[in-house]
Amino acid sequence: MGVVIADDHPVVRAGLRALLAGEPGIAVLAEAGTGEDAVRQAGLVRPDLVLMDLRLGEGIDGVEATRRILALPDPPRVLVLTTYDSDADIARAIDVGASGYLLKAGPPEELFQGVRTAVRGETALSPRVATRLMNRMRDPAPALSPREIEILELLATGLSNRQIARRLFISEATVKTHLVHVFGKLGVETRTAAVTAAVERRLIRISD
Repeated sequence: MGVVIADDHPVVRAGLRALLAGEPGIAVLAEAGTGEDAVRQAGLVRPDLVLMDLRLGEGIDGVEATRRILALPDPPRVLVLTTYDSDADIARAIDVGASGYLLKAGPPEELFQGVRTAVRGETALSPRVATRLMNRMRDPAPALSPREIEILELLATGLSNRQIARRLFISEATVKTHLVHVFGKLGVETRTAAVTAAVERRLIRISD
C-alpha cells in the first residue's frame, strides 16, 4: 500500500519514512511539507493513504488539505497523525471525512495497524482518542457543532463578532445566533465564560 506523508517538520517526515520503510507491505511514495503540497502529491502519485498532520505551517491546515484530497477523483484515505487531541481538532477532522485519528505519542505498532485499518476503509483511532469519544457518549459534553466550535476558537483569540463574521464569510447576525446557542449549551452568559468552559471541557484548543 502506497503512503504519502504530510508534515511540516522534515525530521518528523524522515522518522516516519524510516519507520514505514521497515514495515512489510507499506511503501512511502512521497512527502509533503505543506497542505497544498499534500493535495498535489495525492493527485500525482495516487497513494492508498495520506498520513496527515493537522498543523502544517503557512497555507492551508491539515483539515482543509484533507477536505481537498477527499474531493479528488477516486481519492485516497486520509489518516490524521498529530500531537493534538482536543475535541475541536477531532471533530473537525472527522467532519471532513478523515478515516482515523492517531497521536504521535503512540507506539510504532499503533501507527502500522492504523495505516492498514484506514486503507481497509475502517476507522483507526488511538486508544486515548477512542476513550475520549466513549466518555463523551457515556457522559456527553454539550453537542457543539463544528461551526460553533470554530466560532469559539476565534472568540478565544480575541476577535469581535464583526471580525469573526468577516473571517468566516458569514453575517454578524449569524455569529450572534451561533453564540446564543453556544451560551445555552454551555450554561454560561458571557463570551469569556464560554471560552473558559470550552477550554476546561477540552472542546477547543488555544494555540500557544
